[in-house]
Amino acid sequence: MRHDLLSDALNIIKTSEGMGRKECIIPAMRILKDILLVMQKHKYVGTFEFIDDGRNGKFKVGLLGKINSCGIIKPRFAVKAGQFRKYEKRFLPASNIGILLVSTSKGVTDHNNAIKTKTGGKLLGYVW
Repeated sequence: MRHDLLSDALNIIKTSEGMGRKECIIPAMRILKDILLVMQKHKYVGTFEFIDDGRNGKFKVGLLGKINSCGIIKPRFAVKAGQFRKYEKRFLPASNIGILLVSTSKGVTDHNNAIKTKTGGKLLGYVW
């Protein structure tokens, strides 16, 4: 039984990348589309498409082989605009390598964009 669908989705992407697959299929949810768009913008994943299976649906994600690690951050820390540096040091291997996925009032974005727009939010995960 699945408890955290976002964790399962990022784990499927990570293991598929590790096995060298070119694509993977993950269960769909609303926030996952926004996360995939941010990852696509930073060229961690290729194109993705929604497949309607009569239930919640699935995403077919093209993999580029550029993800070393990805995962969720639990508990989902609330972060103010000036506090991202602390979490960069904790979850990313070095500065300017990887992104933190942040849910803000303006939607899901990466931490660099949240710093530029001076918005805080909740940390969802990391990719590097």
